[in-house]
This record gives sequence, structure tokens and C-alpha cells, in this order.
Amino acid sequence: MAAPMVAAVGGLRRAIRRSPSWQGPSRRPLSSRPPPSQATVIRDAFLSFFRDRHGHRLVPSASVRPRGDPSLLFVNAGMNQFKPIFLGTVDPRSEMAGFRRVANSQKCVRAGGRHSDLEDVGRDLSHHTFFEMLGNWAFGGEYFKEEACSMAWELLTQVYGIPEDRLWVSYFGGDPKAGLNPDLESRDIWLSLGVPASRVLSFGPQENFWEMGDTGPCGPCTEIHYDLAGGVGAPQLVELWNLVFMQHNREADGSLQPLPQRHVDTGMGLERLVAVLQGRRSTYDTDLFSPLLSAIHQGCGAPPYSGRVGAADEGRTDMAYRVVADHIRTLSVCIADGVSPGMSGAPLVLRRILRRAVRFATEVLRAPPGFLGSLVPVVVETLGDTYPELQKSSAQIASLVSEDEAAFLASLQRGRRILDRTLRRLGPSDLFPAEVAWSLSVSGDLGIPLDLVELMLEEKGVQLDSAGLAQLAQEEAQRRAQQAEPVEKQGLRLDIHALGELQCRGVPPTDDSPKYNYCLRPSGGYEFGPCEAQVLQLYTEGGTAVASVGEGQRCGLLLDRTNFYAEQGGQASDRGYLVRVGQQDVLFPVTRAQVCGGFILHEVVAPECLRVGEQVQLHVDTAWRLGCMEKHTAVHLLNWALRQALGPGTEQRGSHLNPERLRFDVATQTPLTPEQLGAVESAVQESVRRDEVVYTEEVALAHTAHVPGLRRLDEVYPDPVRVVSVGVPVAQALDPASQAALRTSVELCCGTHLLRTGAVRDLVITGERQLAKGTTRLLAITGEQAQQAREVGQSLAQEVEAATERLSRGSQDVVEAQRLAKDMGRLTDAVDSAVMPHWQRRALQATLKALQRRANTAIRKLEVRQAAQKTQELLQRHSEGPLIVDTVSTQSLSVLVKVVRQLCEQVPSTSVLLLSPQPLGHVLCACQVAQTATPAFTAEAWALAVCGHMGGKAWGSRVVAQGTGSTADLEAALRAARAYALDQL
Repeated sequence: MAAPMVAAVGGLRRAIRRSPSWQGPSRRPLSSRPPPSQATVIRDAFLSFFRDRHGHRLVPSASVRPRGDPSLLFVNAGMNQFKPIFLGTVDPRSEMAGFRRVANSQKCVRAGGRHSDLEDVGRDLSHHTFFEMLGNWAFGGEYFKEEACSMAWELLTQVYGIPEDRLWVSYFGGDPKAGLNPDLESRDIWLSLGVPASRVLSFGPQENFWEMGDTGPCGPCTEIHYDLAGGVGAPQLVELWNLVFMQHNREADGSLQPLPQRHVDTGMGLERLVAVLQGRRSTYDTDLFSPLLSAIHQGCGAPPYSGRVGAADEGRTDMAYRVVADHIRTLSVCIADGVSPGMSGAPLVLRRILRRAVRFATEVLRAPPGFLGSLVPVVVETLGDTYPELQKSSAQIASLVSEDEAAFLASLQRGRRILDRTLRRLGPSDLFPAEVAWSLSVSGDLGIPLDLVELMLEEKGVQLDSAGLAQLAQEEAQRRAQQAEPVEKQGLRLDIHALGELQCRGVPPTDDSPKYNYCLRPSGGYEFGPCEAQVLQLYTEGGTAVASVGEGQRCGLLLDRTNFYAEQGGQASDRGYLVRVGQQDVLFPVTRAQVCGGFILHEVVAPECLRVGEQVQLHVDTAWRLGCMEKHTAVHLLNWALRQALGPGTEQRGSHLNPERLRFDVATQTPLTPEQLGAVESAVQESVRRDEVVYTEEVALAHTAHVPGLRRLDEVYPDPVRVVSVGVPVAQALDPASQAALRTSVELCCGTHLLRTGAVRDLVITGERQLAKGTTRLLAITGEQAQQAREVGQSLAQEVEAATERLSRGSQDVVEAQRLAKDMGRLTDAVDSAVMPHWQRRALQATLKALQRRANTAIRKLEVRQAAQKTQELLQRHSEGPLIVDTVSTQSLSVLVKVVRQLCEQVPSTSVLLLSPQPLGHVLCACQVAQTATPAFTAEAWALAVCGHMGGKAWGSRVVAQGTGSTADLEAALRAARAYALDQL
């Protein structure tokens, strides 16, 4: 290859490795071809090609909400739904087990987790959080490299009409360290299809070897790239289609073993394909986005979209267009698939996406309130025919987006004022304080994502104190870890002297009745109003009463009234923030509220001076509060369900809850059976399904004294006392003649609750343990977490069923049997550690224990049989003598040891050492010395000498030993073994 060509190829390799974004003038066409096809036609042509020309079955897109795969926040690739096939865990009775060649267009979201494009969206012309992945698959060797490459080339060049001279391909160039040869088969296929050798490039494992994870199926891939330059100047390559050939399995020890069945997995992004076929340099200039960009322009009055990036994009207007267009597609698709903005996991990521969109729409594009929701019909118009769930949920999506947009707008405006006020105080080279950024992100309703705060600062040319932010994040993680098993926390408290002084002054107890002032909106969301109060007293961390506190001081705050729930009754304290009345740009984060002798003490970090007598407005963190309400109502349903399953004498021993989890201690004589746990969950689910009204009312304590079935704990209750009744009005529930409290949940409780049970959505008991004799602790989750736990449990149950079927079919191969046993071990570990229904865990654990015993028995029988066969082969090769040194073909050290033992049993006077070569130059070793050998000749020393020669290690006893090593010259190792033995003999 001439020097210029070598340099050009090197440059191309570097360009492909960088995966360049599509920069430059986005309106410049790529060619002068006829008017392009619409995106819908392009998508349909892909699916029709594989169905009609090549007999593929078309399967619908999976939901973007992963089913039974806790490793993913969102489905991010077309292959996700086919993982059970690749892993060999597909239920043999399922429809998927019959898949051989399939194709589809899969909805994908890459935001949050390992593969996230969220923070890149808008900055260039190609990144998206939602995209469509076109793919075709061949399972179990239905077809492989030649057919896959030929189909791809045929579709691109003959159906779509892409000029062949615009296409380049890459293939796997091998990995000597892993012992993998170059994929010359793929190279030769491309050459046979007419691709010039100068456009066929080889790359290493980073670019052209695909792996599902740390373990599991993997293999070389070949990629098709499109040249944006079209022969004008240096090539500008972008990846168009990736064809993965799964032919290896990555074992837990890092080694690669051949797969029993090979698969083809291909993926091509629709957005990029459409851009190529429509002659655009930007995916945003295609008809997938142009209707949205036009609607954004009409709805907000900003200058028309012009495709600028970087410094050319003054005011980041075009960036805002791209962010809003991308994010409203993601929001619409996710909500249609059952993922709504929330406070953890995928819902939290979606909340970030919505708030990013709101910020760019209102602050950059100057859009009016309600603007985002108005874009949903445009998304439905462009994608609804392909994904009908969007059409079905259109009104719900628009309502939810508009509601969340309205809820965030006021917080965004307040956050902007706080940010601007802080910026005015900074010097030219000062970092933005981490504490302020953190308070904007976690305090109350503000919830401005940290990445958005950083972006807002970036626009002002100010850097954030990243080190300080990392420290705060670490402290928050530690707090959350402690909440899993809450302990008595020594925070700010009012001691007996402080309480006595308040009583002497005649200060009345804090009025905390506003904590119950919330209602349901017509849309189904909750509305929490603010609460105005007066500062009655301030306390230092040491408990000293003071008239004022200064900037940065942590203090206790006593008010005349509050809407914060103070920690009691097992429910975690509210958190949020307060502001001075009339001054909305200084935010005082409230981290905790606790009861001290009837007074509610709020723990506050003061960003500036605060004085006794000032009027403040309090805002609870609504997402946090709602999470506590959901869990507390679930606790009541769980308590009632336990009585239904275990009997009316079942008593609660305690509980604790926060937005992420709940625990419930119950008096039991024996651990609950899986059947009882399942019955408890079913009873809760039934109440949730009925979406019953949760009634609350304060009544005289005496009226609750003799009500059959009324649940109360052994503690002192106030008078009047608050009663919480599910499905039955309180007056009816307290009527002794009604017996209502025996049929539903009725409890004395001061906690905050949902107004209807449907918002619990689901409850799953994920753990159980004995605290002491007669007391069982149950751990449970609700809502989205519970639904995901059920999906994980269902997925694992299907894997166990598939493993049972594989074991029942039997195996005549030791390696296959050992792989099945390893799968059993992996499944056991997964079931032990998974967040899933505990009743199902215990049932699967029992099944797997029995399966593991059967698998181990099968392996032993196969190993003995295989060892006997190899023993006879060796006896035929070796006449009787004092020594047998040879090689045996086996992948199992256990089989090798058995062969050695059988040989010595049949020829007791012979000493035996066997080596077994493995992939990548590894060698197994086993030996046994004859009983008649001299005392100086030991098996362990023999193995050490031979394995040491191969740079390995050995272990064993005087009679029997084994070991491992690595060598490229097996004959030299055998000679060393013979020489050592003869010297000893």
C-alpha cells in the first residue's frame, strides 16, 4: 500500500473511532438525487424487504420500559427483548422460542445509565435521547455472515439506491492478546460483493468486537459506513449499520468459548438512515423532526430554526429547538409505555428530561405556559401510525406533560432568581457555590436537575464547584444508605429547659394541621399548598435560643404553624424549603422536622441572616411527601392483609417508611409461608385495583375504645385522635354494629395518606427475616419499583423453567453439562440478590436447589463415563511400564483427574502425568504416583516441576496432584515431565 493510502486509512480509522457528530451547515444537501422518500416509507421499506424477500417474521417494538431486566433504565437497543434467546434462557413453551429470523423497528431511549446521550442532545446535529432502531436477527444459526452481509448490501444499494461508492465497511482485525484471529470471512464476503479493498478497513476489539456485558454471548461485528463527502476531499464517514455475529461466550473467568448456537444481531438507526436518504447532514433536518420544529416556531415566536451549532448559535436558540423537539418525542413515547416522571430510576430520568425541555422552551424560546403539551399531537401525528399506543394515550400524555410543566415553571422562575442573585455576589474567578446548586436540585418543588444548573451557569461563563458538589452527593448517598435501616438520629432537639422556657412564655404548641391541606386535581395529581408562618424562636446547633442566625449557620427554627410532617409514627419527616414572604430569591433548605413536646422544630441551613419575628412561606418537597403518603397507605393495607391471611389476632410490632421503601414488623409464631406471602400481596392488590377512597377524620378518643377490628398500637394517642379508614366513611367504620373495621383497614394514625388507594399501584414484599422469636420483619416496595420487581421475578421464573427443560433433555457432553450447572449457579445468585417478590424467591430457590443436585449428579456420571473411555484409549497406546506421560483432550480438570486415577487403579505400579491443552495456550495438568514409588517421588513435587516449567502453579498431596500453566511448546513440557519422573525413579 502506498504511503499516501496508508496515511489516509490511518486518518479514517481515527475518524471512525471518534464517531464524529454531524457538524457544519445542516441545510447543505448531500447529493443532487431526486426528492427523497418520507421517513415512513423508508421504515416500511426496511420491514417489507426482510419480510417479503427474505422470510423474516415482523415483531412489534417492545416497550421502552424494560421487562424483567433491572440492569437497564430504558430499552436502549433492538436486541434487548431477545436477550433470553442469546442467553439460552428463553422459555421453550413461549412464542419467542420459535423465533428463527425476525425484523422490527424498536423504540429506544438512551438517557441515564451507562449509555446516555442526554447531556449531548442539542449541542450537535445528531444526538437523541429517543430514536428508532431498525434491525434483523437470525437465531440458532438460521443464517450467518454471508447472508447477513448480502441482505444489508442489497437493501442499501438496490432498494434504497445508495451509490456503492459512498459506502465503506469495517471488520474485526483480531486480538492477539485474547487469541482471536481476524474475521477474514467477513472481509472476503465484502470483497466478493464488490466493495473495493481500499474501502474495507480492519479494526480491533474496541470498534469491531461486540459484547453484551462482562459475561455472555459476544462476537465480531462488521459495520457499514456512509461517506458524507461523496468523493470531494477527504472521506467523512458516519456509521450506518452494525452487523454483529455472536459466536463466542465470555465466561466468568474472562475466557472465550464457542457458542453452541450462533446468532446474527444487526442494528441501524432510522434517524441517520433517513438523513442519508433525504440528503441531509443533520437528523433534525428530516421529516421526522421538521413538523415539530415548525410547530415550535409557530407556538413560541422564536426565529426560525436554522441548524446552527456552537458559537454560531447565538443565544443557543437552535440548541433549544433541538432539545425541545427531541425531549417531547422521548416524553411522549415513555409516557405511552407506562413510564411517567417520578423520583427514582427511569421516572427520575424522565423528570429531568421534562424539566430540561421546560427550561429551554420558556427561558430560551420564550414559549408560553402549556406549550410543551401542545406539541404532543405533532409527535402522535409523525409516529402514531407505527406505534399506535401513542394514539391511544395522546390525551393522557398531553395532560401529564402540561401538568408537570405548570408545576415546574414557578420553581424554575424562583431558581433563576436565586441563581442570578448568587452570581451577582461572585467575584470574576469565583466558583459557583456547591451548596446553592445542591439546594436548587433537591429542595422542595424546585428539583432543577444538576446538569441543567451547570448548563445555566455555562451560559453565564461560570464554573460550578464540582469538588464541593461531589462531597454533597456523597453525604446524600450516606444518608440514603442509613435510611435503609434507620437508627435514632441525634439532630437538633429542644431539651427540658428550652421546653420549660417556651411554656413559661405561654408559647402554644405548633399548629401543624396544614400538613393535611392537600387535594386531588381533576387530572389525578396532588396539589400541596404553601403555608405562611411567623418565626417564633431560633436555636443554635447547641440548643441555645437566639434572636437571629447568620449566613451558613445550621439552626433550629420554631414557627407558629407548619405544613411539614414531623417524624413520628414510623413515617419519615418531610423535607423542603422556606422563603421570606416578599423575598422569593433566597431559599432556606429544610432538611428535617421533628416533634419536641408538641413543638415542631425545623432543621434549616441559613444562606443569610434570619431573625425572630420574620414571616416565611413553607414549601414541602412534594415528590418526597407523595412517596411517604404512598408508602404509609400501603402500610395500612399490608397490616390489614396480614390479618386476613394470618388471622385477626395478628399484631403489628412497628414500622418505618420513607419514599423509597417500607418495613413492617409483625408478631408471628413461625415464618410466613410463600403461600401466605402471596395471599397478602393479592389482598393489597385487590384494594389497589378497586381504587378505594381513603377517609380521615378526627374523633374523640373514647369513641374508638370498643370498635371490633380497629387497629391501634400500644402507644399514647392524642384526644381527639385521627382515624384513617379505607373504603368506608369513618363514622360508619366506628359504628360497632357495622363490623366494618373487620372487613377493611381502619386505624388510628396521625400520618399523611393518599386520598385513594389506586395511587399505590402495587405492593411487593421483597424480604423477610426473624428479628426475634415471635417477630418477623417484612421489607416491601410499592408503585413503579413493585411493578419492576414483579417483572424481574417473572423473568427469573422463565429462566428457571428454561433451565429445567434443558436439564430434562439431558446432555452427553461434559462441557455442556458443566455450562448448565454454571447457569444454575448464576441463576441461584440472581434469585438470591434480585429485588423480586419474596414468595417467588423462596419457591425458585427450592427449585434451583433440586436442579443443582440433578445437574451435579449428571456431570459426575458423564465425567466417569468420559474418563473411562479416555483411560482405555491411553492403555491401548501404552504398554505396561513404570511411567505414562501423555496428553488428553478434555476441557475439564475434573475429568483429567479421574482419568489419572482410573489408570492407576488398573495399572497400580505405574505413575501417570497427563496434560490437556486448552484455548489460548493454557494447559491443565493432573498426576498420581504409584504406591511402589520411592518416598522422594511425590505427586505434588512432580506437578510443581512440570507446571513451573509452564509458568503456572500446582497443588495436591504426595499421591495425587493437579495444576495449570501456559505454553506454546507442549512437547517440551512432556519431556520435562518424563525427565523429572525418570530421575526420581
